Amino acid sequence: VNAAAQRAAVEALEGSQDEAEKMRKEYKKRRDMLVEGLNQCKGLSCVKPKGAFYVFVNIKKLGMTSMEAAAMLIEKEQVVTTPGSAFGEAGEGYLRISFASRMEDIVEAVSRIQRCFGKK
Repeated sequence: VNAAAQRAAVEALEGSQDEAEKMRKEYKKRRDMLVEGLNQCKGLSCVKPKGAFYVFVNIKKLGMTSMEAAAMLIEKEQVVTTPGSAFGEAGEGYLRISFASRMEDIVEAVSRIQRCFGKK
């Protein structure tokens, strides 16, 4: 590794972690907001991930494939998700939704998803 990259690595490891902690707290807020909103939707269930910037939402109770659910969200509500089937056979029945977005965008996405599938 070149010298500049080595110096950057040392700074990342030994320097202030204030900004990293600030972002960790922000991502936690975004995650919690998204998970809470998704769990209020009919047919959806979602657990809080412990180390990712996305959720894997169980959609099995909707009675549709992950591709059908993702297509419905795009067509009806302009919300982009990734069908679980994109991650292999075991991913079918799930949607992947990122929370690496602005809080305002997550709030809007949750509102649109709730409108699409209905609230409990």
